[in-house]
Amino acid sequence: MAIATINPATGKTIKTFEEHTGDEIDRRLALAAATFADYRLTSFAQRAAWLRATADILDEDLEQVATMMTTEMGKTLVSARQEVEKCAKGCRYYAQHAEGFLADEPGDAEATGAVSAYVTYQPIGPILAVMPWNFPLWQVLRFAAPALMAGNVGLLKHASSVPQSALYIEELFERAGFPKGAFQTLLIGSQKVEAVLDDRRVVAATLTGSGPAGSSVASIAGRNIKKTVLELGGSDPFVVMPSADLVRAAEVATTARLINNGQSCINAKRFIVHEEVFDEFRDRFVDAMATKVVGDPMDEKTDVGPLASQQQLEDISALVDDAVTKGAKVLCGGQSPGGVGFFYPPTILTGVKAGMRVHLEEVFGPVATLYAVSDIDEAIELANATEFGLGANVWTNNETERARFIRDISAGMVFVDGNTTSFPELPFGGVGSSGYGRELSWHGMKEFCNAKTVWIGKGSASTTE
Repeated sequence: MAIATINPATGKTIKTFEEHTGDEIDRRLALAAATFADYRLTSFAQRAAWLRATADILDEDLEQVATMMTTEMGKTLVSARQEVEKCAKGCRYYAQHAEGFLADEPGDAEATGAVSAYVTYQPIGPILAVMPWNFPLWQVLRFAAPALMAGNVGLLKHASSVPQSALYIEELFERAGFPKGAFQTLLIGSQKVEAVLDDRRVVAATLTGSGPAGSSVASIAGRNIKKTVLELGGSDPFVVMPSADLVRAAEVATTARLINNGQSCINAKRFIVHEEVFDEFRDRFVDAMATKVVGDPMDEKTDVGPLASQQQLEDISALVDDAVTKGAKVLCGGQSPGGVGFFYPPTILTGVKAGMRVHLEEVFGPVATLYAVSDIDEAIELANATEFGLGANVWTNNETERARFIRDISAGMVFVDGNTTSFPELPFGGVGSSGYGRELSWHGMKEFCNAKTVWIGKGSASTTE
């Protein structure tokens, strides 16, 4: 795939970029390794100052960066601004909390016969981040902020469709004062990732993306005995029980399905509704989805912009067509309007069953599948009838049901009566084919640290000069 900015709203190529040569890649890897040798010795206070400066620059650049992201991948300008603001918030969060997160943890000195025993968290080195196009800034910053605060340095292989975002991020950290080489972008295609991961100067990798991409990176890293964190796809259930606030549930369901034009791993995708309230929820959900405005993502009134690429449009169209051919019913949407741009309308399918691709595959676009169930057991069984296990939404005011869902739904996150969201304050990640490891909070920060055990014996002598 060429490294290029192609405006999804028009289909026109805005700018193309040359891949980095082998020599340039080697130069950047050498710089990362050299920078780490000194950067790891900087203080938390110094790193925090640089990260706060990063947040300040994001505030200043908000309109420019939001416009750039909308142009590159089609998210609405309104949501692009929100993404920039979220990144600034994440930077400030880690600037404030990183030192506390990585404070030495006391061990049991008495039980181990020591004068002192503790665990200290130390950075491990240059980390490769393989990132997707759907949140061009946030996906990167939620890795970079904690990694840099921990004393690591970063190398970014961004999606080939968002090169301007990738280059901006490298520039952003340099402008904020981070040492040159602390965070660098590699303009490379996916075929060059293996060589970078094989390089001894790269010590670990994190990837957000598809299952096949995650499997490939994990395999390469595994043979090199290198740590990985994978955040892969999701087919999140959205379960509605009779005691739920149906008005609120339908409102959030629409948002949950359409965030980022339906292109988020944590979008709610499978809507599982108790038969007692199925008809009312269906009608409210359809009304809300059908009235969303699809159009120019730069227009403030637009709710849903284009899909990110022609391939995305073709993939979504094929999934819906397959389901309809096999008997699914379209309640709204269901067909691309054609013409200029990669647009697809908010769509709801019912009558979905085994044998239809949408029943098991991740649907990365504004298409919801709607199911009726007779009880909580059937709801949980259907919620778990997928290889994925990223997030889950459940709507019930029954405490017993809440406990069952939290215990029995197979997912890395369960959100009750609210939309699944990534917060700097909470760990983020999944199980099964949705990956392993965690991002965000202190859990994510410690993924790329050496938890070093320190034991000091009673016979040790301490002298100072």
